[in-house]
Amino acid sequence: MKRETQNILLILLGGALVKIAVNGDYLRYVKPAQQPWIIAGGGVMVLLGAVAIVRDLVASRRAAVPGDHEGHSHSARPAWLLLVPVLAVFLIAPPALGADSVIRTEARAPSTAAAANAAAFPPLPVGNVVPLTVNEFVTRAGWDSAGTLNGRTVSLTGFVVHTDGSTLLARLVISCCAADAFPVTVRLRGGEADHLASDAWIQVTGEVVPGTATRENSYTPDFAPASVTSISAPKDPYEY
Repeated sequence: MKRETQNILLILLGGALVKIAVNGDYLRYVKPAQQPWIIAGGGVMVLLGAVAIVRDLVASRRAAVPGDHEGHSHSARPAWLLLVPVLAVFLIAPPALGADSVIRTEARAPSTAAAANAAAFPPLPVGNVVPLTVNEFVTRAGWDSAGTLNGRTVSLTGFVVHTDGSTLLARLVISCCAADAFPVTVRLRGGEADHLASDAWIQVTGEVVPGTATRENSYTPDFAPASVTSISAPKDPYEY
């Protein structure tokens, strides 16, 4: 690969990193805390590429000798084809993980160590409707021996997954990046969300069906919705 192509690739890749960090698309891949590192890394790549281009231009002007490249002409087409995937990242950000990832990965309760101790689950806040993450809801449903969810109306936000004849509300939980994502899921009763497409985002209110989150069903509790509302996909699709 020619040096010119290498330098342009470096600038474009660095620019793509800065772009997704600034417009928020980076949240499809990593946790919010990673944003400064993405901006810094992209900025360094752009700077290095620009410095290399300027250095090569100055060097070529100083050492220009007629006939230097006679007999050494090569097609740059194969090298330039390497720009295609970089431009794809720059112009079109791939979507966040969704229903397909949930179907391919077994759901599980995320906080088994903390959940082993019932004291880790304080009573829910006072209120008619308590907003919870799907992560916390599933953990409480599967491990809380005190039954703090029982009889309480909660609000959950997630995306729809249709699998094995059931309609699930799901979220993907990440520790660092999308590569380590695992799903937490809730089985929706009543059929109100059955007509919605997979990956459609919804907000549901309702109650847990006690005793339905077990090891045999990968800690997927049943949820009896009182309301199902379609919403736009959030900028940050993951839970932590």
